[in-house]
Amino acid sequence: MATAYKVLGQSALSATTNTDVYTVPAATSSIISTIVVCNRSAAAVTYRIAVRPDAAAIANQHYVAYDVTLAANDSVNLTLGITLDAADVVTAYASTADLSVSIFGSEIS
Repeated sequence: MATAYKVLGQSALSATTNTDVYTVPAATSSIISTIVVCNRSAAAVTYRIAVRPDAAAIANQHYVAYDVTLAANDSVNLTLGITLDAADVVTAYASTADLSVSIFGSEIS
């Protein structure tokens, strides 16, 4: 089994839109070590992070963060150790278009 440590996904989110930031490739497992959420605006914003097994339609049970407030010009590091299987998806949502999400971890194939 080969392990690749890498940036798994990055996105500058659109306002009030669910955005798939990372999808686990076929025949691969992943471990997310950290999700960084960065507020690039001068006002507080809210964000959501969901993990959708097998690309399921988003539902309440998928959220690991929901409408969390992030202060102006601030960042948060979520160190979670999330394990994912092929076709699992990490989806993010922001109240404004001034939020960036970066996902770091490893892929095992």
